[in-house]
Amino acid sequence: MNSQPTLALDRVLRVLQPLVRLLLRNGVTYTVFVAALKRVFLDAARQELAHQGMPATDSAVTLLCGVHRRDVRNLTRAAQASQQAQQAQPPLPAALGLAAQVVARWMHEPAFQNAAGQAGVLTRSGAGPSFEQLVEGVSRDVRPRAVLAELLRLGVVQETDAGLELEGSGFAPRQGFEEMSWMFANNLQDHAAAAVANLQGEANFLEQAVFVDQLSAASIEQLQQASKQAWQQAFKTVMQTASTRFEHDAAQSPPAERVHRARFGVYFFSEREEPTP
Repeated sequence: MNSQPTLALDRVLRVLQPLVRLLLRNGVTYTVFVAALKRVFLDAARQELAHQGMPATDSAVTLLCGVHRRDVRNLTRAAQASQQAQQAQPPLPAALGLAAQVVARWMHEPAFQNAAGQAGVLTRSGAGPSFEQLVEGVSRDVRPRAVLAELLRLGVVQETDAGLELEGSGFAPRQGFEEMSWMFANNLQDHAAAAVANLQGEANFLEQAVFVDQLSAASIEQLQQASKQAWQQAFKTVMQTASTRFEHDAAQSPPAERVHRARFGVYFFSEREEPTP
């Protein structure tokens, strides 16, 4: 029988397969990845020590994760210098966060929906539901024109003769690797965190999937469409609750209690099965 460490390593290596393909397609070699992986082990060791209420000394970190003390010191200084450099420029998540909020409001609030309950076609400004009103309902710190330019650049919105239309089923940028990779990392990280917490018996997060095989290409297409429709309905339900709870907590709970975050998402994947030799 395999030991638990062996099983854990085997399962994580399986998860890493598509991620390694991403690295290879973008010119990141094994040597570069292994060197960068030290920082991941270093951060995880410190988080684990903090979780256990133990001091995160260099010796304790080295003992837990196996990274040499010299590397611990050097990587710590490099991380501090990198953090100071990043503080000098506007953070990407803030910009994307505003754009995502605008899209969510567009999809969620009845004033900006069509008769079918989907994101409606908006004018740029003026009377009636307009993109300007949409953005100002989220924030007045950024001009609607700037938000629109960003959404057009990301391929989330298209401008037609009828007005501004939302592409797809939500905020899913199709332009800009930096923005797409930021969303990819955050979504996948939280999905993995939920699964790990469940596996370790630390929580009981929702983390389920439907699996079916031996389907034709036509059936896969129908299944994908059904999945999109299910997501749209789930989005409305969860978004309504999220908005209600946000407004309730903003009015009823002190800031010291509003320290939690949540992410809800779905995914669909299909591939051609290779015959077993």
